[in-house]
Amino acid sequence: MKKLPATVVTGFLGSGKTTLLQNVLKNTDGLRVAVIVNEFGAMDVDTELVRQCAVGCEDETESGPGIYELANGCICCTVQEEFHPVLEQLIERRDQIDHILIETSGLALPKPLVQAFAWPEIRTACTVDAVITVVDGPAVAAGRFADDPDAVQAQRLADDSLDHTPELIELFSDQLSAADLVLVNKSDSLSADQLTAVTDTITAKLPRAVKVLPTTHCALDSSVLLGVGAAAEDNIDAIHTHHDHHHHHGEEHHHAHDVFSHVVLDLPPMEQSHLQAGLDALVAAHTVFRVKGHAAIPDKPMRMLVQGVGERFDLHFDRRWAADETRRTRLVCIGFDLDQSVLEAHFNV
Repeated sequence: MKKLPATVVTGFLGSGKTTLLQNVLKNTDGLRVAVIVNEFGAMDVDTELVRQCAVGCEDETESGPGIYELANGCICCTVQEEFHPVLEQLIERRDQIDHILIETSGLALPKPLVQAFAWPEIRTACTVDAVITVVDGPAVAAGRFADDPDAVQAQRLADDSLDHTPELIELFSDQLSAADLVLVNKSDSLSADQLTAVTDTITAKLPRAVKVLPTTHCALDSSVLLGVGAAAEDNIDAIHTHHDHHHHHGEEHHHAHDVFSHVVLDLPPMEQSHLQAGLDALVAAHTVFRVKGHAAIPDKPMRMLVQGVGERFDLHFDRRWAADETRRTRLVCIGFDLDQSVLEAHFNV
């Protein structure tokens, strides 16, 4: 029987992974797609966004593909306990499924996940069609998450947020090391010279066969992303990562997500100007990498989607509030040393 293909989408926080899934699921050409979303902590925002897709996003039923949530924050740490049982369920239903999409959390390492597909009970039925790493182009252009400390220093400009822990730099490199395809997202925010420099930086870390493609809002034909046929599990053991190095040398170390914190802000409806002012104050005063969620704007029938990376925010209405839905503002913030009450104070609640 033909193996069930799975596409693993990895990338750092805010790079555009969820947007990529949405785009793929809206243009599957009739493929029946099951989705596994690995979120950080108790966040459900990404899963909710994926559920709004046009194709393949029904909740799990006996008659078709569905969404499986792994809300442990790190799929690499609990492959056997969390991921393996879900994959077995999907294999049992492979006559109803054409493809699996897996969105890892921004803090996950792709190698242990791909290695799970080489296990005997999985290998005969399922294969990794491709590992797609989504990169935040402007962040790389600014010198974030690079291996060479001298290069980081040279590209610092005036951006204090470049002082990240070594674990994050290594994570960025490890996500690239497993890639079969790299997408440089938000390329519309880069000049031609910046895009060339970013592409050259990434290409230098990749095998020659791995392609690097610029994208805007991760808009790319699904035929480019699905059906790659990489069988990534066959060669994953040959890839040596920083994570491997730490373990081989018996070093005591922490995963990058160990130094992260996340808080969920449940706020009342507020005017858009009030919301924007609170967001600006929040990222100015705290080390916040990612803000995502939705907001209720008084007297507006539509829900406002909130997505922010660093100081950049995208606010737009995405759908109408359901009749039985509580209209509230719910924001998830990811960063260092975050305190819920302190963050809420920026919105004067």
